[in-house]
Amino acid sequence: MSTPVKKVPIHLQSAQNRLLIKNGKVVNDDGITDNDVYIEDGIIKQMGRNLIIPGGTRIIDARGKYVMPGGIDPHTHFELELMGAKTVDDFYQGTKAAVAGGTTMIIDFVIPKKDESILEAYERYRESADQKVCCDYSLHVAITSWSPKIKEEMATLVKDHGVNSFKMFMAYRDLYMIRDPELIETFKACKELGAIAMVHAENGDIIAENTKRLLDAGVTGPEGHEMSRPEEVEAEAVNRACVIASQVNCPLYVTALSSKSAADVVSSKKSEGVVLFGETLASTVGIDGSEQYGKDIEKARRYVTSPPLRPDSTTPAYLIEHLAQDGLQVTGSDNCTFNAEQKALGKDDFSKIPNGVNGVEDRMSVVWEKGVHAGIMDPTRFVAVTSTNAAKIFNLYPRKGVIAVGSDADIVVWDPNRKRTISAQTHVQAVDFNIFEGMEVHGVPEYVIVEGRVCVDECELKAVHGFGKFVETPSHATYVYDMIEDREKKPRGVARTEAEAKKFAEGGCRYREGQRGSKSGSCSTREESSNKRYLRKPETKNFSTRLYANTT
Repeated sequence: MSTPVKKVPIHLQSAQNRLLIKNGKVVNDDGITDNDVYIEDGIIKQMGRNLIIPGGTRIIDARGKYVMPGGIDPHTHFELELMGAKTVDDFYQGTKAAVAGGTTMIIDFVIPKKDESILEAYERYRESADQKVCCDYSLHVAITSWSPKIKEEMATLVKDHGVNSFKMFMAYRDLYMIRDPELIETFKACKELGAIAMVHAENGDIIAENTKRLLDAGVTGPEGHEMSRPEEVEAEAVNRACVIASQVNCPLYVTALSSKSAADVVSSKKSEGVVLFGETLASTVGIDGSEQYGKDIEKARRYVTSPPLRPDSTTPAYLIEHLAQDGLQVTGSDNCTFNAEQKALGKDDFSKIPNGVNGVEDRMSVVWEKGVHAGIMDPTRFVAVTSTNAAKIFNLYPRKGVIAVGSDADIVVWDPNRKRTISAQTHVQAVDFNIFEGMEVHGVPEYVIVEGRVCVDECELKAVHGFGKFVETPSHATYVYDMIEDREKKPRGVARTEAEAKKFAEGGCRYREGQRGSKSGSCSTREESSNKRYLRKPETKNFSTRLYANTT
């Protein structure tokens, strides 16, 4: 499906095509600089001080503010039908709320209905979203069954439709869940296509057994949800997915990590060399799950999501620490909103409560409050975990996720000192409650620029229905697949002779040429360049020795 050319609304034309942000501190993931930013026709054209700019340019004074890449939320569920209900935030209301909070791009999940092909599901999502989104968006696609046809359609989505990520569910038995043999095949297919394998990691079989046992014992309230999905059930699935990804040598992105145990597994496996990215959420770093055990059952149902919010009050700070130290890399929202009336579908049975909470609007402020304002991470790391890392992983960088000449002008002017109190009475989202109700946060987007257009202006929302567009995510993201290639070329045996060393070296090159083509120069040149980064001994003299200087 091609992306239609859209007419820019008249109130977003004229002077807004030229914009200068002055006197702010520009924050990227690698540093903070004192630069002005000049924008024209949706692109960053100049950076520096004392810029020469044309007349008719609107000027925003960002003195005392941070000028940061707009947020990228890689985990939303707009217009999702789940457990007998449909999420109330559609692609318009959801992306409008995203922009209000400082997020300028979202990546939603295509989840096929029963007997619907993944290509048909993709087209259905595109048809709805293209007409509604207020900011740019991309799509992941869920694989909920396995067959040769699915594999063919995955290839079509990657090659013709700009999809580079596929999600597999290890939970939701009899609905979305696929088992280990199919998981292996999907991981292999992702690697062949240069895509990212994503997982919802919980052991679905154990959850089903626990759910039956709890219901039989008369535990029907919302607390049963978390009780049926304890930390070790999440951690086991994370570990299992990591082992499969390691053996296949496929990049793995674990979504919605909610527990200390699961975060520890990701950190450990990453340190072992698995090409792995861990995502946690605004909800899991913002609050704990104790409300699920409250006496107000209507309120308790609001907090039901999967993986569940953990009742341990120290979990949010633990996850923030992992984000700060690169044990985890990304924060999403997993925005999947159902009104209180919809949540009441599970009033007599916790397993029937539609799973999901809000977060797309408040993600940036919550992470700033719990991370930067709390003194756990600095602004550069905030940019990394709310924008840049997602852009790099899903091959949107440097178009997105950075303030640099030539990048899209998706920018937030952030006031670190302004405060607001989160409430369902004032939020933009359609959902009729907010899990962060009453939380005071420091850090508010004063201006939000989407593709060069000011869509939040002095904290006033001016988002436009249908202004955003679909953005393709090309395969073989350099940030990801360079690590896969470096891992792939490590020897599978011991090179005891020069002939064996040469044989292993040639095998490594053949792999890369098969995946990437031979655009980047000769085999020996690329091999040598790649391995220089991994040498322990600079004095190594020949190619074969250099190749095997570091194989751990």
